[in-house]
Amino acid sequence: MPAIGCKSFMSQPPPIFDHALIARHLKRRRGTSDFVTDLVLADLEDRLATLVRDFSKALIIGPDVGKLPRSGQTASSNFQFERLAALEGDDEMPAIAGDNYHLIVSLLHLQVVNDVPGYLARLRARLAPDGLLLIAALGGETLTELREAFLAADALVFGGASARVAPMIQVRDGGALLQRAGLALPVADVETHVVRYASPLDFMRELKSLGAANPLRERPRRFATAALIAAAAHAYAMHDGDADGRIRATLEIIWLSGWAPHESQQQPLKPGSAKVRLRDVLGNS
Repeated sequence: MPAIGCKSFMSQPPPIFDHALIARHLKRRRGTSDFVTDLVLADLEDRLATLVRDFSKALIIGPDVGKLPRSGQTASSNFQFERLAALEGDDEMPAIAGDNYHLIVSLLHLQVVNDVPGYLARLRARLAPDGLLLIAALGGETLTELREAFLAADALVFGGASARVAPMIQVRDGGALLQRAGLALPVADVETHVVRYASPLDFMRELKSLGAANPLRERPRRFATAALIAAAAHAYAMHDGDADGRIRATLEIIWLSGWAPHESQQQPLKPGSAKVRLRDVLGNS
């Protein structure tokens, strides 16, 4: 098996995301209010506050460095973050200079990574023993309403579907991805938020202002026409509109966490090492 990071036509799937395009989109949104990042940062603060742990060396990675916190707080101490941009040009792996981090946090980046197992393994390699990797990414149920609206609009206007919304990670795959990267005590959970907008067009404008345009390499080369946008807005309002005229949009945030292995961590018992038989506990039936 080739080592992580090696180029191999047999092992590397074709890239899905255009990172140079994503970076250009993100540069246009500087200073824009970003409710998605705000939600994730609030959730991060709550999660860190439950840990009784001192993170003397911590790194946080995200698409917009200016929105990343400079410090964090656990139940036992305060600490400082090193901050790093997630996307620079066409390279999906952040240029991490240090290692032996006690905490690495990656926010809203994993969902546009082509080689997810390789990305996780490289972050894990930068952790100190018993260091924590904590990741937030957009999950598979995010923007399902918009995806369905554009599928209906493409069929109506162009006679077929086009790739307009990126594929996203499913929470059921999270634990296996962490284990594959060599992380112990893996946990995957999800936070689901439903936001409402006055109209589908208002929602589409906000997504564009956040730099959330189509990130796919194999995106449609033709521009979205006025007829397509109108058809998508109509389909959206018909299927996901509320009685007051507003529309709903689903935002799913998947949280993944895992620890660099260490002898102090809880270990599963070896097969055959149990000292009490299940039959003795349950009794004869």
